[in-house]
Amino acid sequence: MLNVVILAAGLGKRMKSDLPKVLHTLAGRPMLSHVLDSALQLDPARITVVVGHGAERVRAAYEGQPGLCFALQQPQQGTGHAVQQAVPQLLEGDADDVTLVLYGDVPLVQPETLKRLLAARGQGVAVLTEILDDATGYGRIVRDAGGKVQRIVEHKDADAAELAIREVNTGMLAAPTARLKDWLSRIDNHNAQGEYYLTDIIGLAVADGVPVQAAHPAAAWETLGVNSRAQQVQLERAWQREQARRQLEAGVTLADSERFDVRGSLICGRDVFIDVGCVFEGLVELGDGVHVGPYSVLRNVTIATGARIEAYSHLDDARIGRDARIGPYARLRPGTTLADGVHIGNFVEVKNSVVGKDSKANHLAYVGDADVGERVNVGAGTITCNYDGANKWRTVIEDDAFIGSDSQLVAPVRVGRGATLGAGTTLTRDAPPDQLTVSRARQSSIQGWKRPVKNK
Repeated sequence: MLNVVILAAGLGKRMKSDLPKVLHTLAGRPMLSHVLDSALQLDPARITVVVGHGAERVRAAYEGQPGLCFALQQPQQGTGHAVQQAVPQLLEGDADDVTLVLYGDVPLVQPETLKRLLAARGQGVAVLTEILDDATGYGRIVRDAGGKVQRIVEHKDADAAELAIREVNTGMLAAPTARLKDWLSRIDNHNAQGEYYLTDIIGLAVADGVPVQAAHPAAAWETLGVNSRAQQVQLERAWQREQARRQLEAGVTLADSERFDVRGSLICGRDVFIDVGCVFEGLVELGDGVHVGPYSVLRNVTIATGARIEAYSHLDDARIGRDARIGPYARLRPGTTLADGVHIGNFVEVKNSVVGKDSKANHLAYVGDADVGERVNVGAGTITCNYDGANKWRTVIEDDAFIGSDSQLVAPVRVGRGATLGAGTTLTRDAPPDQLTVSRARQSSIQGWKRPVKNK
């Protein structure tokens, strides 16, 4: 049985924020969410989040998540003290039960690394360590002459010889649950910081004859923590470089891997091209041959084969068909579904609408709460007047209709199949199929009229 304890009680003074540190975002999501995602892939029996500073806000963000519970650390007296608060929550069935300790401000540790840490443990304890050229501030891994881990000494408590050690403790460890409870009851705060160190259990384990093993992460960024805004942005860029690397290895063409941001999941087909400055949020799926132009923002979007998204387009919760053309400067809002071959041009907004095959709205239009058929042309300046101040109403435009420029369709209204609306029409009643409908004032010219001039 696996317990996971995530330490998330820290104040984060250097963040200079009222927001609890673990709720600050990385790749568009709270840091704690990244840790939870990795932990959940291990299929734990229970996850306990130890909260302290901003405890109610952290609880509120995750309350009700299955298999998740909370423990309060107040006041904060070190990592060992934090895990002590989780002891009543640890499930225990037999001697094979294990507890894995993670950190809410070390967000990018990958599930594969955690599996390797658990496997290294055997029947004893395993710690995740890293080799650093500059180990300042880290606890050092002290080994005996045979290379076996003996203890961990914190930087402030280390002597000159220990400070020369380059193998450092990342803080993450796995230990038998029953023994962990015993060791936690035996640690003290006789150290430079007057805190209860979780790392002290390593020395206790060795004294009790329990083997201690070390495992290592696949990448250095997995063990980097966030204690300041500077570290937050550095880790953000490290993660985005990793996201870019994965896409490049999968065959995606990136115009510039340094100007690429994924804040969720991006799934790409073959021969996808992504230009500079694009942001992908939530779940985005790009089919074969999709082209995404510069500085576009895509959130929870599915785009079919051959579609092209031009520069500065914003797409949110939309589905786009094959060979569609979007933008530049287009906005697709939630509930938009575009069929194959649809063209949505510059400064066109579509919201909660279905647009049929080969239909076009190429310039300066608003299509909201509408059902648009196939081969429809929506002229420049056209809007569907879908809101009466209290309720939203739908507009229906049937196949092969032609909507003249600067028309207003006052919903609920229907444009029949093959109908034409003359430019400048304000449609308040249904337009019959295959006829011209027009509503505009009669044009007249006034002879002898003179334009006003400015008074001197």
